[in-house]
Formats: sequence, structure tokens, C-alpha cells
Amino acid sequence: MNSVTVHSPATVSNLGCGFDVLGLGLGAPYDVVKVTRRAEPGVSIRHHDAFGLPTEPARNVAGVALLALLAALPEPLGLELEITKGIRPGSGIGSSAASAVGAVVGANALLGNPFSKEQLVEFAMAGEEIASGARHADNIAPAVYGGFTLVRAMEPQIDIVALPAPPLWVSVVHPQIEVKTIESRAVLPREVPLPQAVRQWANVAGLVAGFLTADYALIGRSLEDVIVEPARERLIPGLAEARRRALAAGAIGGGISGSGPSIFMLSASADTAEAVGQALAGVFTELGIEAFTYVGPVATEGARVVESS
Repeated sequence: MNSVTVHSPATVSNLGCGFDVLGLGLGAPYDVVKVTRRAEPGVSIRHHDAFGLPTEPARNVAGVALLALLAALPEPLGLELEITKGIRPGSGIGSSAASAVGAVVGANALLGNPFSKEQLVEFAMAGEEIASGARHADNIAPAVYGGFTLVRAMEPQIDIVALPAPPLWVSVVHPQIEVKTIESRAVLPREVPLPQAVRQWANVAGLVAGFLTADYALIGRSLEDVIVEPARERLIPGLAEARRRALAAGAIGGGISGSGPSIFMLSASADTAEAVGQALAGVFTELGIEAFTYVGPVATEGARVVESS
């Protein structure tokens, strides 16, 4: 193959209690990343969107991820990236992760898939570090694997667990305000009282157990963040009211998606998810804040090649 085009999905990370370790993949929106061989070694980047993102590879999340992959090859290789972002930067649904994952999944396909999913996560995290200042995989992992994922460990080597789960639908509202990941991390507490930590650990365990046993009530009880979300709540107007209305519409539970400003809610059926999406959107309409809403099932696969030549 000389060229491949990849659809790389949006993702929801943290899932309330699972800061930096839990995530899920969405069916939409997604970035479109085209990877093409070129004669000159190295990486070149073109953007087909209006976000004004850098095209210098060392300053672009997809470029940095691709450079990490190229460094692992025995011989020099030249690749061109064409990126059309369907996920707005700063949205809280894994915009940087989608671009980074799309680049490495596309390059891996061009090369005959020599790298494992764990290796692709490692490469893509190099790009995520440029975006947020930290190497974390809670968005990267579901963008690669799809479904629900747990980042069990980062050291001494990365350990990703794909979590079985019952059918679940996701409603996401993206208010058109920007919350940068670096700024959102700056408000986090540096110390956590032990009782709070114990409660958070119990919620993570309860959420995973709920997925494994298809216990929707347990999933709902466990979608609680007692550490990170209280610190970030002031960054997102309407969050408390959005949660209240979503639960009243039948949602199982939810919270801030990643670093925000997007808010996610899980539901047990498609009809409920649609009603929850409307409830979420209504809050921001009343606040006079433009917002986009996405409703759909948890995606069963991650970034995928949709065209090759």
C-alpha cells in the first residue's frame, strides 16, 4: 500500500472515578487521518480544517507520535500526514489522542502491522505529552482498542486491559467553551485525604465490577468522583444542573469527560440516551452557550483503516 485513510474516534476518559486510568471509545465524532509514503525520510503534515494547529512535526501531536514510531524502525522512512479534524481541540473528548492514534495506526497498516496495540499506545502517548504535559493513556487506549479500557500500569511497562461490558449508550454534550488540559490539571489537589482516596478506590473497583457483571445499578453508584471533579466543577458552568436533568431523564450516571468541558452520561438503552442528550443540551441552551450533542453506543472498535491504495 502507498496510502491509507483512518477514522480515529473521540473518547471519554476518567469515567468519573477513574482519573487517568479508565476510558471508553465513541462511534462519533472522529478525525480523518491519511498517511502516505513519501520519498524523503521524515514527516510532513497538512491540515484540512480551520483550527490552525501546527504543521511542524515536533510541535504537532500526530507528528510527534509518528516520529516515535519511525524511530523504532530499522531504516529511515518518509511519511506525509493529512489530517481533517472532526473533534474540536480542547473539547474534552480526546481530540489530541485521536490525531496521534490515527497517525500511528495508519503508519502501522502501511508497514504491514509490525507493531502491537501496546506499542501503538506507547507511540501515541508521545504526542499526548505534547498536548497536556503528561504521558497518559486514558484517551489513547480506547482510541486504539475501542470499548472500555483500563490502564492498569504505565511502568515498568504499559499494561492495558480491555474490559467487557454490557450494552451501554453514551450521551455527550460539548458546550462551546474551551478548557485546556494543562489548565484543567493545574487546579487538581496535590494531596488527597485518605478517606477520600479509599472512597475513590472503592468506586473504581465497583465500576469495573459493574461492567463485568452487567449490574447497571452498581455502575451508576460507582460513577462518582470525589477528588478530581469537585476541583474542576467551577470550570464548567451548568455541570450540576446538567447532571441533575440527565439523571431525571433516566441516565445511569456520568460526569466530566476528560478535562472538560464536555459532559458524558451513560444509559442502558438508545431511547434513554436520546432523551438524556436532549436534557443535557437544554441546560446550555438556557445558559445561552452553544453546544453540540453526540449520542450513540460505546464503540466496539478503535481507530480503523477505511480506505487504502
